[in-house]
Amino acid sequence: ARRRGSPAQPPALTDTDLPKSSSNLEAHHLQRLIHLLESTDDPLIQEQALVTLSNSAAFSVNQDIIRNLDGLSIIGRMLSDSIPKVKEKALNTLNNLSMNVKNQEEIKVYILQVCKEIELSPLNSDLQLAGLRLLTNMSVTNDYHHMMTNAIPYFLHLLSEGNERTQVIQVLKVLVNLSANPVMTRHLHSAQAPSLLSLFDNGINKDILLRVLTFAANLNENMKNEEGIITQDRYSEDSIFFLLSGHSTQYAQKLLGLLHHQDKEVKGQAAKIITLQRGDIQSPNPLLLFC
Repeated sequence: ARRRGSPAQPPALTDTDLPKSSSNLEAHHLQRLIHLLESTDDPLIQEQALVTLSNSAAFSVNQDIIRNLDGLSIIGRMLSDSIPKVKEKALNTLNNLSMNVKNQEEIKVYILQVCKEIELSPLNSDLQLAGLRLLTNMSVTNDYHHMMTNAIPYFLHLLSEGNERTQVIQVLKVLVNLSANPVMTRHLHSAQAPSLLSLFDNGINKDILLRVLTFAANLNENMKNEEGIITQDRYSEDSIFFLLSGHSTQYAQKLLGLLHHQDKEVKGQAAKIITLQRGDIQSPNPLLLFC
């Protein structure tokens, strides 16, 4: 049933309705897609419209047009849909649109909802992955990190429970971006991550290993630059602080073992962490990761 006072439901899109390439969509095409998304309750049509909008949002000019047509709020409403596929397509569309700084200012209102969706979604599902992709882009700057603070324990939970795709592609990227912000250091240090140590291993996928080393290096760098003295009694013995600040003999042994890794980048990151812990050098600026 359509909404009271709303226009008649548009027909499903056909091959003749839109240009073959998303790069050729004009403002009136995008306006029709947004109107279609707003006025229909058919999930198949919603998915089709969202996929087309997502593809078109890969082009920067369309990112501005969609925002100016109030498309962000209409797409954002799809996050409350009960159908996982519709929510997934909406997240994918917002992810492409989030490459635009002005769009991020509007998309930020959905961050808490996306964090909750990630936690409630089936483990390693496409829906969960789509939410993590969006948070990766939204965490490239420090502006919205504080909105993700409460989700940190679940991000770390995914390190032990998530599959390699979830770990490599997104969870560690979000954590690396958060770790590059000194304001987030205490939140990350106080979190518990019993499985984190297992990732510092020569047998781990190189992409995972490089990201977890970057995560550790960023936290160590922030700790070195923090004004004042860090009091250990602020953190529990099973916290990330105790693991990464030199209190774990097993962690130290794993870092030394990585100095013999076959990949030069892995060896370099391990050496940087060891040197940082000794206080011998100041590392370059923390690294950020995009989706």
